[in-house]
Amino acid sequence: MAISLQQIKELREATAAGMGACKEALIATNGNMDEAVKYLREKGLAVAAKRVDKESKQGIVALAEAADKKSMALAEVNCETDFVAKTEAFVKFVDDAAKVALEGKDIETTLGDDYKMLLTKTGENVKIRRAERYQLEGEGVLSGYIHMGGKIGVIVELGCEKAESSASAALADAAHMICLQIAANAPKYVRPEDVPQKEIDDELEVKLNALKEQKGKLPPEQALVGIKKGMAAKFCTQICLVKQDYVADGELTVEKYLDGVAKTLGDKITVKRFVRMQLGA
Repeated sequence: MAISLQQIKELREATAAGMGACKEALIATNGNMDEAVKYLREKGLAVAAKRVDKESKQGIVALAEAADKKSMALAEVNCETDFVAKTEAFVKFVDDAAKVALEGKDIETTLGDDYKMLLTKTGENVKIRRAERYQLEGEGVLSGYIHMGGKIGVIVELGCEKAESSASAALADAAHMICLQIAANAPKYVRPEDVPQKEIDDELEVKLNALKEQKGKLPPEQALVGIKKGMAAKFCTQICLVKQDYVADGELTVEKYLDGVAKTLGDKITVKRFVRMQLGA
């Protein structure tokens, strides 16, 4: 069956696939437009299967938030090259993925056809890597932030006790600043009591082995108790959000900064949880 240029253009407009791929699909399906679209989707999955060994380290982390800002979601989608990550089709898909995550739905199931077409358009091993959704619980505020054009995404939930604090600009500003802190300093936990003891023990083992190599032997056990305590505290300062130096004022810790905001509001402020997604990490 002869395939016209008009048919190829129509299929291209419907799918954004290349002219060559559209012609191939129409020939394979005897000019049936619906079957040609299906053919291209299946081809996209086949391309992905062939490129499964290709590393997908590029991509985007996108943020979606409800109009009332009481729910937010992050989604990360990976691809092989930075070129594809910047294309309109890829950017739109990741934005749509975040919106689907915001609705609490599975991305690949909901955007299945779009995902298959994206595989066809890009010819790369595109992976829907992860998503996270936060729903505000009780009084407080959610804040989200995207850093470096989608390389890092953050959501944080701050809690308080008063409804007027929840609605205040001061709490919203504080939550935004904590997002910046998390993006810049990559904490793993909110506070020291959240850190698993095994993680602390493993860190102490590394530090004590290094100390033994440097000194030739370890200090007496009596002195070692204090040394271990100091090492553990320093470790928690590095990985626990509230103990980190506040990025906007090195004279304060995050904890002290939030204490100041709480005093201004006449309320109690707590960091309830956060999520930080770094592309490929």
